[in-house]
Amino acid sequence: MATDIELHREGPIAFVRLDGADRLNAIGTHTCEALAAAVREIEADRGIRAAVVQGTGRAFSAGADIEEISGFAAPADFARFVHGFTDTLELIEASPIPFVAAVHGSAFGGGLELALACDLRVIGRDVRVGLPEAKLGVLPGAGGTQRLPRLVPRGIALEMLVLGQPITGARAYELGLANRVGDTAEDVLAAATELAHALAAGAALVPQLGKQLLRDTAGLSVHDGVEVEREIATALFDSVDGREGFAAFVAKRPAAFAAERPAAVLAERS
Repeated sequence: MATDIELHREGPIAFVRLDGADRLNAIGTHTCEALAAAVREIEADRGIRAAVVQGTGRAFSAGADIEEISGFAAPADFARFVHGFTDTLELIEASPIPFVAAVHGSAFGGGLELALACDLRVIGRDVRVGLPEAKLGVLPGAGGTQRLPRLVPRGIALEMLVLGQPITGARAYELGLANRVGDTAEDVLAAATELAHALAAGAALVPQLGKQLLRDTAGLSVHDGVEVEREIATALFDSVDGREGFAAFVAKRPAAFAAERPAAVLAERS
């Protein structure tokens, strides 16, 4: 059976769960379509402020569905699959919602690429993660070659890509690939949920425009990046939550930020 996606909401937090424990949450075409639909449903609910992505059973995800891929008759079939997979991960990356990956079990190939597309990652200390595609004579095709070297040193990324050897969660945390580390699956989910609630408690435009700022300035010089930063900082200052935050600071009281996400105050740059 194809891995399905289970979506439920707890207050301002959406939980997105890969539901295919019997096949280690392998990601196939159906999974990508269901995950994309879940992301769109989350974005449509202004009361949702953050999302946690998790796996069912002992793995976060073993990666792309090899059974489906092995049945492809032509390169065009594989190209369509990869296109759908990457489009789905780009939805997560570009979403105004901050996504936190709770990597409680192994994450290989497409499973790790899913975690890389999330904004923050919490990982089990003894969990193994990696991009083993090199052992099959190929390279990752769902963003792994692009997102990994943006999170860890280039030499480390190249080693992981061309050798396909996994690393532990503890090593991933040391390298900056993870934001938090936990000893048990319960610890990982608890830490991911805590991060999500911390995001939800703040001003909604801060993570939204923070994500946009990092995307828009990734290839710019510091000077040009600062120009974009000034524009976003000014927009945030003039927002409802921005004015509330400054007023609360002056009055020495907790800020009462809006419970729902407002519309974006700036358009995405091309």
